[in-house]
Amino acid sequence: MKCLRIFSAATGGSLPSRCSSGCRSSARTSSRRRRFLKFLGFMWNPLSWVMEEAAIMTIALANGGGKPPDWQDFLGIIFLLLINSSISFVEENNAGNAAAALMARLAPKAKVLHDGRWTEEEAAALVPGDIISIKLGDIIPADARLLYGDPLKIDQSALTGESLPATKGPGDGVYSGSTVKQGEIKAVVIATGVHTSFGKAALLVDSTNQVGHFQQVLTAIGNFCICSILVGICIEIIVMYPIQHRAYRPGIDNLLVLLIGGIPIAMPTVLSVTMAIGSHRLSQQGAIIKRMTAIEDMAGMDVLCSAKTGTLTLNKLSVDKNLIEVFEKGVTKDQVILMAARASRIENQDAIDTAIVGMLGHPKEARAGVQEAHFLPFNPTDKRTALTYIDGDGKMYRVSKGAPEQILNLAHNKSEIAQKVHAVIDKFAGRGLRSLGVAYQDVPDGRKESQGSPWHFVALLPLFDPPRHDSAETIQRALNLGVNVKMITGDQLAIGKETGRRLGMGTNMYPSSSLLGQNKDESIADLPVDDLIEKADGFAGVFPEHKYEIVKRLQARKHICGMTGDGVNDAPALKKADIGIAVADATDAARSASDVILTEPGLSVIFSAVLTSRAIFQRMKNYTIYAVSITIRIVVCLIYSYYDYKFAEVHWLMLCLHS
Repeated sequence: MKCLRIFSAATGGSLPSRCSSGCRSSARTSSRRRRFLKFLGFMWNPLSWVMEEAAIMTIALANGGGKPPDWQDFLGIIFLLLINSSISFVEENNAGNAAAALMARLAPKAKVLHDGRWTEEEAAALVPGDIISIKLGDIIPADARLLYGDPLKIDQSALTGESLPATKGPGDGVYSGSTVKQGEIKAVVIATGVHTSFGKAALLVDSTNQVGHFQQVLTAIGNFCICSILVGICIEIIVMYPIQHRAYRPGIDNLLVLLIGGIPIAMPTVLSVTMAIGSHRLSQQGAIIKRMTAIEDMAGMDVLCSAKTGTLTLNKLSVDKNLIEVFEKGVTKDQVILMAARASRIENQDAIDTAIVGMLGHPKEARAGVQEAHFLPFNPTDKRTALTYIDGDGKMYRVSKGAPEQILNLAHNKSEIAQKVHAVIDKFAGRGLRSLGVAYQDVPDGRKESQGSPWHFVALLPLFDPPRHDSAETIQRALNLGVNVKMITGDQLAIGKETGRRLGMGTNMYPSSSLLGQNKDESIADLPVDDLIEKADGFAGVFPEHKYEIVKRLQARKHICGMTGDGVNDAPALKKADIGIAVADATDAARSASDVILTEPGLSVIFSAVLTSRAIFQRMKNYTIYAVSITIRIVVCLIYSYYDYKFAEVHWLMLCLHS
C-alpha cells in the first residue's frame, strides 16, 4: 500500500501501458527509412548535381538530329552516381555500426518487479509506474522516486559534474544516469525517455544541425566546378553554334562531355575510401569514428573544451597528505590517516572511505590489531561516521570522521580552536579543497553504549579530485600542436582554478553564470563576452545550456571547436561542437551525441588521433588539389579543341586521371 500511495503521488495514479511489439516494428521501419534517406543524402551535393544534370541532358536535350536519346550514357552516369554514393554510404555506415556495437554491449539493464517476481529487463523497456530495485554499483535506468530502504549515496557527476556523491532517502527523486555508490532501495519510475534529465539534455542535442568543414570544402569545390562549367558552356555554345555553325546533336554531345569533364568524378569515392582507411587506423588507437568527416574536423581543431570531472580528473577523491592540518599535540599525519581509516568502511565504501583507506598500504590495516565493537554509518543527520573499537591492550576507543562543523561540535575545547579550524577550512576552500574532520575519545568503562571521555579534535584533511596522471602532459602536447585546451566544469570556481594550477593550463577562469547567466558580474559587464570566452582558461559552475553557448560563441569566432565529455550534461555541447568526443566510460547520451568514442581513458589518445587525422587529411588535401588541377586542364583543352569527343572517351579518361 505504501508503494501504491507514493506511486499515485508521483504519477497521478495512472498506469501507462507497456510498449507492444508493434512499437518495435514501427521503430525498425523508421530506422530503415532513415537509412534510405541517408543514402539519398550522398546524392545531394554540388558534384552530384552536375552529374544528375548531365544525366537529364542525355535523354531530354540529346533527342535531336535524327538520333534517339542516349540511354547508354544516361545509364553510365547513373551507375557512376550510385557507385559513388554506395561507397560513401557503406563506409560511413560501417563506422556507425562500430559505435552502435559498442553502445549495445554497454546497454543498461534494470531489475523490475512484475507480477510479484523480480526480472531483469533492458532499461529502454521501462515505463512510468514500474517498481525497480537499485543497489550499489547500479546505474539508475530512469528518473525515479525512492520508496523504502536504506539511504543511498548517489554519484550524480554525469549530470552535475560534482565530485562528491549526494545522499538520498525515501521520497527523494533520483535521476537517470546517476550511479549508486552505497545502499540498496526500491523505487518507482516516474519518467522515461525524453521526459528524464537525459531526455531534456537530448532536446538540446536534437536542436543542433550543422554542416561539417569537410562538407563545406566539398561544397566549395563543387560550386567552383559549377561556375567553371557554366562559363565553359556559355563559351562553347557561342563558339559552336553562331561561329562554327555546328549541327545540334554533335554540339549537345560536346556540352555533355564538358559537363562531365568539368567535375572530378572519382574524388568523392577516393576521399571516402581514404577516410574509411583512416577510421580503421584510428579505431586501432582507441578512437572509434562515428562520423567519417570527423577526421578532417579533428585535424583542424584549434580549441578543445574539456569537461573536468572524469576527463581531466579521475572522478575519485584523494587526500593530499602534505596539506593535512594537525590540531592535537603528539599526533602525526600517519596517525591521523589511520584514525580516519578506522572510522571508514572496509567494504561497501563511499567515495570518501575509498580515498582514506586507499592511503594505507592495505585496506586490512584499518582494522589491524583492533577489535570492532560498533560502527556508526554515515547518515544525513549526524553527517559523520564513527568506530568504537578495542585495541590490543584491551582499552576501548572511539574515532569519528565527517563534516568539519559536526566534528568540531564534538570537541571539548571547541571555543579555543574554532577560529583556527575555520581559518584552515577557508584556506582549503580558497584552493578548491573540501575539508574532512577527524576526532577521537577514550571509552574508559569499556561499554560501546557509553558516552565516553571528552572528544579531541585531531585534524582536518583536504579532499580533492586529482588530475589523471597523463592530463598535464597531454595538455602540453595539445599546446604544441596548436590546440588550446579550456576546462569546463560544474564544480566551484576555486576547484576549477586549483585543477588548472595543478595541470599547468592556467587559472584565468570565470563562473559561467557571470558571463552567460542573467546575473552577470558587474566587474566584467563592460567587456566583450566573446573576447573573455576566447581568452579564458576555463569556466566553473557550468550548466548544459552554458556549455552549448560557449561552444557556439567559439565557433562564431571561426574556431574549429572540439568538446570532450562523459556525462549527460555534456551531450548538447558534444553535438554542437565541430568534433564531439565521448571519453571512455561515457554515458549513452554522451556517446549518442558524439562524433568520436574513446575506448581508452584519459586525453592522451585524443592527441594521438589528432596527429593521425592530420596525416590523413594532408593526403586528402594533396589528392584534392591534384584532382581539381587535372580537371581544370582538361576543361580548358576541351573548350579550345575543335574535335568532337565521344562521351565514353572522356568519361573513362577522367576516371583514369582521377583514380
